[in-house]
Amino acid sequence: MFLHLIPTTMNNETWLTVGEGVQRQVLTYGPDLMLVKVRFATGGVGVRHQHVHAQITYVESGVFRCTVGEEAVVLRAGETFYAAPLVWHGVECLEAGVLLDSFSPMREDFV
Repeated sequence: MFLHLIPTTMNNETWLTVGEGVQRQVLTYGPDLMLVKVRFATGGVGVRHQHVHAQITYVESGVFRCTVGEEAVVLRAGETFYAAPLVWHGVECLEAGVLLDSFSPMREDFV
């Protein structure tokens, strides 16, 4: 059995700046799944990229232009997108907000 807990009090201090106007916070993970919060200022960009992980992203707040493969759509709070492994994807923040990213398997490069 594998259990990894990150205390909430620690989470408040573990934001990592990963780009201009973009900060990431790992919430929890196990070998097969990871949950990450990403905070964006208006104009922040999640640069188009690809990885071997399946990714589901939930828009907690804000407005984002999301591109997955060749399809682009504007998403708002409560909406989601899925990026299959090795599919190019990225986001542009149109209105400051937060995304919740889940990855399978976990992103070892994030810990």
